[in-house]
Amino acid sequence: MAQSQPAPRGIALIHPSWPCPQVQNVVATVNLDCRLDLLALSQQARNVEYSRKKFHALIMRIRDPKTTTLVFATGKMVITGAKSAELARLAGRKHARMIQKCGFQTKFMDFKVQNFVASCSTGFYVRLEGIVSRYPDFARYEPEIFPGLVYKIAGANITMLVFTNGKVVITGVKEVDKIYESFAKVYPILLDEKMGDVVRR
Repeated sequence: MAQSQPAPRGIALIHPSWPCPQVQNVVATVNLDCRLDLLALSQQARNVEYSRKKFHALIMRIRDPKTTTLVFATGKMVITGAKSAELARLAGRKHARMIQKCGFQTKFMDFKVQNFVASCSTGFYVRLEGIVSRYPDFARYEPEIFPGLVYKIAGANITMLVFTNGKVVITGVKEVDKIYESFAKVYPILLDEKMGDVVRR
């Protein structure tokens, strides 16, 4: 029986009555440490797309875990779509093995998560103009350009997108704990600008 993964430490910062952000996408990179002939690979591997005229990478997809990987001739891979770092690593290893079976001497080096994307819904409407007026150094809101408020976390390269309907998207995170630390800092600000609960239909 598989053991469940321990909860990230940062979750302890989320009050039990608050919504908790969920990881929606992990972007990770891997180095296979060998040059690849993408045309030859596209002719041998399954579930791939390759068009040199449109894009200089081969696209590989697998269903378990459901991910899409960009494979470059340099041997670099970019994995997207996984729901955790562990699943991104698993997908990378599966792709590396598929490429190896096509005759390339692949290794699995320098696995690194480049970005966690997480989201949640507060369940209430948020007055975005109020956040901008109170935190002009961190918040930017230009509804004619983008419908969400862009909030930069001080001292980190982390961005939170906040929408009027209470939807929050967190991006630019390289460590999963930072998702919860960032949300714990900003959620009280959202509560201060609450306009009313979202009615579920």
